[in-house]
Amino acid sequence: MAGTTLTVTGEPNRPPLEKTASAGLFAKARALAAGLGIGDLREISVGGASDGNFSAAVGCPTLDGLGGVGDGAHAEGEYVVVSEMAPRAALLAALVEQLLKDGPG
Repeated sequence: MAGTTLTVTGEPNRPPLEKTASAGLFAKARALAAGLGIGDLREISVGGASDGNFSAAVGCPTLDGLGGVGDGAHAEGEYVVVSEMAPRAALLAALVEQLLKDGPG
């Protein structure tokens, strides 16, 4: 509309989620996935951020991306591979059980 202005302010407000912050936790998840026959979990780096950036920054081992397998996050074409949902749920359950026994380290 004529005469209207918009000012956008802000800046990045999340610390980086450093790979080293969760190496031990990732190793546990990777070993459990192999034991469950899920295959080898892969580490990836992506742009963007999550609330996990905050927990990792204060020293809490944090894994981001243990949810659904798919692509197109937050976009119109986002999808999830339904056949991967049960194996992912099994991995998450096994990881929680392991952490209750051993702790996150």
